[in-house]
Amino acid sequence: MKVTEKDVAYVADLANLDLTGQERQRMLKDLNSILDYIDRLNELDTSDVPPMAQISAKFGQSEVNSGDAAATVWREDILVPCLPHGDAMKNAPETDGDFFKVPRVIEK
Repeated sequence: MKVTEKDVAYVADLANLDLTGQERQRMLKDLNSILDYIDRLNELDTSDVPPMAQISAKFGQSEVNSGDAAATVWREDILVPCLPHGDAMKNAPETDGDFFKVPRVIEK
């Protein structure tokens, strides 16, 4: 599958981007390059590779071994109360009572 100029224009419109002709061509080239690389990766036989949730066996360890900077120590999740809705609304410059009111940023 190849990305077309029409695809780039459609996505740019969804993202409210005004791309120049040169930017559209670069985006077209870059996106197709990414898809070509994915096609190359799909050619690899990964049937003997077990599914994994982390890219490193050390990620998420409770201790850092031998000063390895790549290992990450996770903290325990602790449930704490959030800011009550009424207090949050008191801090807002403008509300409708239930929601924050903010200036419109997209005119479409």
